[in-house]
Amino acid sequence: MNAKYSFHLTSQDRRRDLPPKIILGQQDTETITHVALKFLAYVIFFRERLQIETNLHMDNIPFVPDLVQLDYELRPRLWVECGECSVNKLNKLAVKVPDSEIWVVKRSLPAAEHLFQAMAKEELRRNRYNLIALDEEMVEEFCGLIRPRNELLWVNGEFDPPNLQFDFNGLWFDALFTLLRF
Repeated sequence: MNAKYSFHLTSQDRRRDLPPKIILGQQDTETITHVALKFLAYVIFFRERLQIETNLHMDNIPFVPDLVQLDYELRPRLWVECGECSVNKLNKLAVKVPDSEIWVVKRSLPAAEHLFQAMAKEELRRNRYNLIALDEEMVEEFCGLIRPRNELLWVNGEFDPPNLQFDFNGLWFDALFTLLRF
């Protein structure tokens, strides 16, 4: 592990009862942007039983998701990939986790559109994937603020219309994001 980051969380959103603290590790091959995307995806998708980088110990699923929510029978219901994700992996996920919502969180709209076009070129199954394209400037600014110890005050996050409002390490963020359905 390259580094560890702790995030102290407070939520003003009654629908998101965030835990008081989470710790994310940065693996040797991960960038700070990947850590930031995992963290932002965690607070955007927060729900009961949401787990970060959990090895599912299932022979038929050889992948470790960035985020996953398991049902009571320990089958994935939500699968979230952050940052770089191959089209081949997404194609396999559609088969391996047929009952799961599959989301990909990208740092920018051009990155999400590039993935979308690659998925179309490879003729992946339609109506199976959701992509979130965050605001690139927001992600860059967020990455620049990440320290070993961090504070987040979550105010609001909606999918309709897609927007985020939060304070991170003393800086206010009010940003839109884009949803793409494939």
